[in-house]
Amino acid sequence: MPRRPLLVRRGAELPLIPAPPDWSRRLFTVGVTGTNGKTSTTRWTAACLARLARPVAQTTTLGSFLDDAPFEATRDFDGFLATMRAGLDAGGRFAAIEVTSEALARGFARAWPCQVGVFTNLTHDHLDAHGSPEHYLASKAQLFVGLPEGGCAVLNAADPASELLAEVIPQGVRVVRFAVPSRGEVTGEPELRAVEVEPTWEGTRVKVAGRGELAGAPREVRIRAIGDVYAENALGALAAAMMAGVPEDEAAEALASAAVPAGRFERVSTEGEGPRVVVDYAHTPDALQRTVAIARKLCRGSLVVVFGAGGDRDRDKRGPMGVAASAADRVVLTSDNPRSEDAASIAAQIREGTEARVAVSVELDRRAAIRAAILDAGENDVVLIAGKGHETGQTAAGRTVPFDDAAEARAALRARSGASSPTSST
Repeated sequence: MPRRPLLVRRGAELPLIPAPPDWSRRLFTVGVTGTNGKTSTTRWTAACLARLARPVAQTTTLGSFLDDAPFEATRDFDGFLATMRAGLDAGGRFAAIEVTSEALARGFARAWPCQVGVFTNLTHDHLDAHGSPEHYLASKAQLFVGLPEGGCAVLNAADPASELLAEVIPQGVRVVRFAVPSRGEVTGEPELRAVEVEPTWEGTRVKVAGRGELAGAPREVRIRAIGDVYAENALGALAAAMMAGVPEDEAAEALASAAVPAGRFERVSTEGEGPRVVVDYAHTPDALQRTVAIARKLCRGSLVVVFGAGGDRDRDKRGPMGVAASAADRVVLTSDNPRSEDAASIAAQIREGTEARVAVSVELDRRAAIRAAILDAGENDVVLIAGKGHETGQTAAGRTVPFDDAAEARAALRARSGASSPTSST
């Protein structure tokens, strides 16, 4: 039997969407969609749901999981079903899944029922696959159109696309909203709102105000992730978990102890090891802008950003990514996954968006770019390596070779430490 892919690119043949298996409704499923923040929101929702029953079946960009244990499964619809079935057979009652726009465009919401849908945000991405922002939003909307009576939509009140989504939600579906005001103007009075967000290098403290169906929300939430964007993801997860029946104090405890997903503002160095070095998956203009803002807020010296953009993908976001990086003191443009494109051409397109006041250099060898940025940084500087995050390979000219930003950064830090040691040889 041929594998059924979860993702297709525009122009590819679309396989028929299967009907949901008869056992699918035995798992209460929270589906998470949006441009950025899906993985963190999904993983943290799962951590909260685990307070009710374990294991929680999960599928995310990072792979498939039963609770925190990786589950070996193919990255297609058959693998998805295998993960869900394994969770059910192990006694689970809940699933938390990351749902892409391309899967939704193919009818995923009909192939697997969700009882709660979470919308994180909508920003520039994937227009190569969808053709227009309108089709991109319409694809996201399918998750909410498919929610059952008695289900719940959890919407980001600081993102204007939420009000468009609210218009297509069926009658009988409850709607709750969350917001972190740093994203933008907040519409109405959300049920869950961040009153204050305090990021540090150790994590983030969020003061919370709840109302309506979420009036019992904890007044403070602490997470191990760093920054406003993760506070936003945590509130989305908290709202979804509470609407799924998780007691608010249990949800807060779960969020406080939950691990930070790999490659999400991942600290590679600690204080006293030279510059602060961070690896992040930010690969859209919005994600990069917000990630740079976090780093800038915590930086006591100069901020250096090392990044590129993927080839054979949405070219229109390259200039805006240059704009997003311009809040740094220095930008090093390098290769990401150039695929069949020329990495130098991609870098030139990004450079067109950078502001003139920012020092910009180009080093297309990503390993050399990371190493040089770290070796040249001052003790109080921050080096942010963006774009690939958790990925462990780099694709160019039809080949994928092993490459891990965090591992490369650690190697550069070791080289820096050795070079600065008084006992090192010359």
